[in-house]
Amino acid sequence: MKFCKKYQEYMQGQKKQLPGVDFKKLKKILKKCRKDFESHQDHDGQSCPHHCPVCDGTFFPSLVKEMSAVVGCFNKRAQKLLELHLASGFRKYFMWFQGRLQKDHAALIQEGKDLVTYALINAIAVRKILKKYDKIHYSKQGQAFKSKAQSMHIEILQSPWLCELMAFHINLRETKVKSSKAPAFFEGCSLTSDDDKPSLSCELFDSIKLDIDLTCSICLDTVFDPVSLTCGHIFCYMCACSAASVTIVDGLKAAEPNEKCPLCRKTGVYEGALHLEELNILLSRSFHKYWEQRLQTERIERIRQVKEHWESQCRAFTGV
Repeated sequence: MKFCKKYQEYMQGQKKQLPGVDFKKLKKILKKCRKDFESHQDHDGQSCPHHCPVCDGTFFPSLVKEMSAVVGCFNKRAQKLLELHLASGFRKYFMWFQGRLQKDHAALIQEGKDLVTYALINAIAVRKILKKYDKIHYSKQGQAFKSKAQSMHIEILQSPWLCELMAFHINLRETKVKSSKAPAFFEGCSLTSDDDKPSLSCELFDSIKLDIDLTCSICLDTVFDPVSLTCGHIFCYMCACSAASVTIVDGLKAAEPNEKCPLCRKTGVYEGALHLEELNILLSRSFHKYWEQRLQTERIERIRQVKEHWESQCRAFTGV
């Protein structure tokens, strides 16, 4: 069975109607492009023009819209699921009162699995339609579009919520390890450490494998209190604050818009930064000794920054 048919069956089989990639429509656009070119041009069997009015005016705008809808839906559902898992105290009671905590452990795991499947199958769909674009046009514009999608934050594999879901699965698996009937999530997901360099790995489909490096590129150590910038790169929270030229008291939202990511050098990536709470729990459990040492070191630095902040506030208030 071709992937297009499998994908359509998957999307139609969802209980709720979810946004996805309209394979049929996009393939019709590419087919029209080829027919128009062959009927109006005397050519030597080569490709469409470098800038194709049919594709550039219809194909890519349609794909951008669909990818944005898919990422938006995935992020929203993943955030809601992880809020349920991490809820505690009054917040947990309030969510129970709203009727949002009626799901049991097995239901949470199944929803997590469904979300990861949704993300990866849509990532494959995008990859395949861009490959078809390049095949028809004898070009590499489809592959180049991936970089543009990443800069627009509509590449679903770049979503920090996917990293959080992977950590969420491992956390649940470890907390329920004594239960022989613990429901499976996706067995290809694991936390590995090669030469003290940890990474999250996930294999759900043969054609896609995710490897997320968990080494902070600033301190060159395992990320502590991890935060993901909107460009998708993960750093220690204090390292990210240092790179953004802000204190931990002010937080990353106080960063100037022109501050750049230390890796990709993109600007405006700090305001929407996301604390990776599930990943933080996973790493603290997996590297307990390192975590305790780092906690002591960071506590000293945090106290120093807080002290300096309030001293400067007092000086400003008294006019000294």
